Amino acid sequence: MPQCHICSNTITPFMTFGQMPIANGFLSEKNTATEYFFELEVAHCPKCNAVQLPHQPEKEKMFHTEYPFFSGTSKSMQTHFADFADSVNTEYLAKLHDPFVIEIGCNDGILIKNFLNLGYRHLGIDPSANVADVARSKGVDVITSFFDITEAARIIKSHGQADLFLAANVMCHLSNINSVVEGIQRLLKPTGILVFEEPYLGEVIETTAYDQLYDEHVFLFSAHSVKFLFEQFEMELIDIAPQPTHGGSMRYTVAHKGQHSVTQTVTQQLQKETLLGLCEPSTYKKFKESCEKSRDQLVSLLESIAKRGETVAGYAATSKSTTVLNYCGIGSSLVSYICDTTPIKHSRLSPGMHIPVRPDHEFHDDYPDYALLFAYNHKNEIFQKEKAFSKQGGRWILYVPEVITL
Repeated sequence: MPQCHICSNTITPFMTFGQMPIANGFLSEKNTATEYFFELEVAHCPKCNAVQLPHQPEKEKMFHTEYPFFSGTSKSMQTHFADFADSVNTEYLAKLHDPFVIEIGCNDGILIKNFLNLGYRHLGIDPSANVADVARSKGVDVITSFFDITEAARIIKSHGQADLFLAANVMCHLSNINSVVEGIQRLLKPTGILVFEEPYLGEVIETTAYDQLYDEHVFLFSAHSVKFLFEQFEMELIDIAPQPTHGGSMRYTVAHKGQHSVTQTVTQQLQKETLLGLCEPSTYKKFKESCEKSRDQLVSLLESIAKRGETVAGYAATSKSTTVLNYCGIGSSLVSYICDTTPIKHSRLSPGMHIPVRPDHEFHDDYPDYALLFAYNHKNEIFQKEKAFSKQGGRWILYVPEVITL
């Protein structure tokens, strides 16, 4: 039986999404025969309340020199991270002398570059060399590495301890989470602060956003699981704030125990999660049933469109789309291609279902009848950009929080 990544308690999966490929593993035709798959199971730990994947592929299979995700391509995310940086700077750094900021999973530097612009000492850490190189091109100080307790010791020796440790949509990737948290605990100064944000479990359950479950997302965090995790290392959750990103995220602020006051928002969120049933096994049984219903409705809709002889293109070759396409068994007979703005994905095939990925100009050159929106968390930005598609009669298909056409 698998064990919880946080507390080592024995856990039992409440559902499986079946055999899944690497979510960001967009591949060439010649590599389809050797494509890697794993069983995407999901479990809830009754001891620490962490929802997690019991089994995650090796990290080198997910994060490497051809990692195809660049955070900075979204204007809305650029604004979000600028506001994020301004908020933590105002709250924790502005009054300090010569503050030192560290970010793990810094990607193309979209967040940490704001601290560079403030003139602060900083260090970005990312295991994917290609995105780290983009951050370096912006002047960001970056090391290409996986972060853990060993890497933390090296950083302390070379740079000293940090005043602020940041992570955005990264902590949920880390199955070695205890080693990571111990490293953070040692890296932070006694009054130092950790601020991180992740897709929020409560939002996933409420909206049936099952596409948030894929190889990289080994955890879906809640206030309960975050509180338990950090208390193991004499740290405590001191603040919590909902965020609109990724279809609904949560920002967690953590500090050494007793160094900062705990806000009322933490107690309120814990109480809310109890009322929502996030600590109850029955909640996850209902979630499984909701996922199956959503899957069946989406497939039925696409099949009815195909029978009418109308066309569907996918919009945005996201990692989330991999779960949807493979769980639902949606291939190129139902979605003829996926358009995307990321050059590294062009002329490749989607993981598992092998739907062609094409440049976004092909979408504009010959509009399909329907566009299946995989980047629904950016729908406002995308709808604004693609007004011409809707104006000429194109319809959008969404599947979160329900399967609808617009």
